[in-house]
Amino acid sequence: MPRKEVVSADLLEKVKLVELKTRGAVNTLFLGEYRSVFKGQGMEFAEVREYEPGDEVRAIDWNVTARMRRPYIKRYIEERELTVMLALDISGSQLFGTQEKFKSELVAEFAAIVSMSATRNNDRVGMLMFTDSVEHIVVPKKGKRHALRIIRDLYAIEPQGTKTDFEPVLETLRQTLKHHTIIFVISDFISDTIEYPLKSLSQRHDVVAVTITDPGEYTLPDIGIARFKDPESGDLVQLDTSSKVVRAAYADKVVADESARKRLFRRLGIDEIQITTASGVIDPLLQFFRNRDIRQRKR
Repeated sequence: MPRKEVVSADLLEKVKLVELKTRGAVNTLFLGEYRSVFKGQGMEFAEVREYEPGDEVRAIDWNVTARMRRPYIKRYIEERELTVMLALDISGSQLFGTQEKFKSELVAEFAAIVSMSATRNNDRVGMLMFTDSVEHIVVPKKGKRHALRIIRDLYAIEPQGTKTDFEPVLETLRQTLKHHTIIFVISDFISDTIEYPLKSLSQRHDVVAVTITDPGEYTLPDIGIARFKDPESGDLVQLDTSSKVVRAAYADKVVADESARKRLFRRLGIDEIQITTASGVIDPLLQFFRNRDIRQRKR
């Protein structure tokens, strides 16, 4: 796992700028939404107090009531502490972008915001970066210093691999996460190995798929004969991008792949956040929080 032993001044400055930007977004936009959507795993007994008008009758502690000869209720508080894990795809396909940013930059921004949101709520947060192997892992912990360490590693770690394989991610998370965890899997999901790992993870954990896309992936540029290089395998392919048949086949394949991915997520009961380089991270993440909150309230 590559790791820079000496942290450069430029990197420290970048981490500070990211932290300041992220802190603002968390404080003004995400703090309440995060807390309302990701609730604790149960309720913990706090105290017994005298019954007051409006209290639920089912909360009455009948033993204490009989002893004191007036009604008392049990009061509980939410067990707030949660664990959040960020599984980040840093394969070669993330180094693509036709807008202002590469997909890899959105991956880092998303991870930074969620890390700071978790930290502000006193939750544990960890990170796993992967290609076709696990490139780097940060075990979940609490605290601002730990969150800053995650942000630093987001920009400091340089992957050794270029391909994507979700199988090693599953095995590592199985070994690392012993309790129920909220897992954000952040990727473009351009891989044939996603179904089994996601199915296994979602059976024990709350898995959220964060799909990173770019508008340039949906249509071929009409530039005649062109040679394209696969950023993960390095394979070269030559296409006539002006051919209507080629362009139609490409568009059909993109639509089919996207539809198959959405069907898979629905079948596994996994929420999806779609993020594109054309619009950024903030709005899709806010919409996810609000949609899940509405759904939970209906339940």
